[in-house]
This record gives sequence, structure tokens and C-alpha cells, in this order.
Amino acid sequence: MGGSMVDDDWEFTSPSSSPSTLVLLGRTGNGKSATGNSILGRKVFVSKAKASGVTTTCELHKTVLGDGHVVNVIDTPGLFDTVLTHMDISKEIVRCIDLAKDGIHAVLLVFSIRNRFSEEEKAAFQSLQNVFGEKISDYMIVVFTGGDELEENDQTLTEYLEDNCPKVLKDILHQCKNRVVLFDNKTKDKAKRAEQVNELMSLVGNVVSENGGIPYSNELFSTLKDKRTKMHEEIQSLSGYSKQEISVLKAQMSEAYAEQLKQFTERIEQKLQETTLRLERQLAEEQAARLEAEMRAHKVQAKSSNEIRKLRESLEKARQETEDLRQQAANLKCAIL
Repeated sequence: MGGSMVDDDWEFTSPSSSPSTLVLLGRTGNGKSATGNSILGRKVFVSKAKASGVTTTCELHKTVLGDGHVVNVIDTPGLFDTVLTHMDISKEIVRCIDLAKDGIHAVLLVFSIRNRFSEEEKAAFQSLQNVFGEKISDYMIVVFTGGDELEENDQTLTEYLEDNCPKVLKDILHQCKNRVVLFDNKTKDKAKRAEQVNELMSLVGNVVSENGGIPYSNELFSTLKDKRTKMHEEIQSLSGYSKQEISVLKAQMSEAYAEQLKQFTERIEQKLQETTLRLERQLAEEQAARLEAEMRAHKVQAKSSNEIRKLRESLEKARQETEDLRQQAANLKCAIL
């Protein structure tokens, strides 16, 4: 995960002064990094049009809004992408939790109107719920990127979703209480950018309010925060040591903390593996059910076609017999005459 796990400038803040922490999630190409830059008001996350993801590890940057409120934005690699291993995803989830420190105020699920919603995203959504618990849905906001394209087509987001929203996406929107916002990350219009961010932050405010002002947290957050708090206190008590001794002690603390993160990573990896196996079984069952339904439909269709064929043959036979009777009657009439 790189670098020391103990930051000299790591600060503890009171609940009243705590910044809002937002986490961007979505597959590669959906515009996570560009959305993060739009929120921050400057380009800090690398965002390029590439088939493979540019973001390789979780990053945190912060901004101060016009009202003085501090917002932390955490960008993540394409955790919805199948190219990442369970270990890669687990490491980044733990790193994300480590960066969030005091919890997550909102999870931004980033989808692009330019990309078709995939089964990968559905599976990843279910995996996140399995790792973090279903309560994580209470903190989710769906961000759709590609607002410029909708504008060119004179189409609103509501109209787009009415025409292009598969059931699985509708289910996700329902679980997120239909908290959605549209972003145009290409616009140069400062007023439009500000409006987008204001709309998003209004939704974040709703999420915070609905959750009683308490950011999302779980055992991992609590344990890691306790560990960091303890290390912070230990660092503060090192004033009587020499610089060399302090350096050695910090290295030991960092190593111990890294070991703790490793254990958490392994636990999450196991959960992801269990979830993947469960989803694979579920998919296999759904495919088997579909195949059986198709076979039944084919049998019914074949039976129906066979019955129709027999009925047509019977009708044709009856028609032919009628025609023969008519011909016989005509012949008989001619003979009598």
C-alpha cells in the first residue's frame, strides 16, 4: 500500500469540525476521477480516456467549499472491474477505510450514460453490501456522468432513466432511495459546475441528516481508528526520546499497523471470495432455470406446432374428401342424364 502507515500530520477533529468524506466507486470508464475533479474544482485525480483504468490505488484530496465546509474526496480504482483480483480489491477497500479515518458520509456510485449498465456492476454492488453490510445503501448516492450528451439530445436525466433503466439498475436506485444527480464533467461553465456540486452536496446533506449525522462506520473503521488513536498518543509521549529512538519506534508502530491492515485485508478477501461463489451459484441457478423455461417453451411450441400441423392435415383431408364427394356427385349426375 506504500509509504508509512503513521502520518506525522494526522489530525483528530471534533464532530462539529469534521469534514465530509465522499468515496467514489464505479467501473473504469464511468468517470469517477473526472467527477472527483469536478467536486474539488481542480484537476488532481488523473482522468484520461483509456480502456484500462488510470487510477491504480485509492487517493484522497480535499477542498474547501464556499461556505467554509471541508470535503474529503477519495477516488478508487475500478473496484467494479473483473480484472482486479480479490486481493487487489481487498487491499484497496482497507486503504479506503484507512483514508476515511472517521467514517464515510456518502458513497458516490458513478455510472455513465455512455456505457451500458453491466452485470459486473450489479455483482460488485452486492459484494459491497456483503462486505460493508446492507446499511451502506443508506449512504449511497448515484452519480450519472455524460450530462453533456443528454443536453445535446435535449433529454433530461428523468427521461433518460424512463427509457434506459434496466430492472437491476432500478433496484439499485430504489435501495439508494432514488438519490441521483447528473454531472457534466466536460463543461467549462463555472456556474454550471457550481450548480452540480451544490446539488450533490444537498444530497450529501440529506444522507447525513437521514443517518442522524453519523457517518458510516463498522468494525474495521472502529478498530483502525482505535489503533491510530493509540499510536498517535504513543507518538505524543515520545518527546523524551532521541530522534534516532523515535524513528525506530515509529517504524515499529508502522510495521505493527501494517500487519493489522494485512489481517483485515485477508478477512475482506475471504468475504469477497464467499460472495463471488454465492453469486456464481446464483447465476448458475438462474441460467439453469432460464434454460429449463426455454426448453419447456420449445416443447410447448413444438407440441402446438405439431397440433396445428395435424389440424391443417385434417382440414386438408376433409376438404379433399368434400371435393371428392362433389366430383362423385357431379359424375353421378352426368351418368343419370
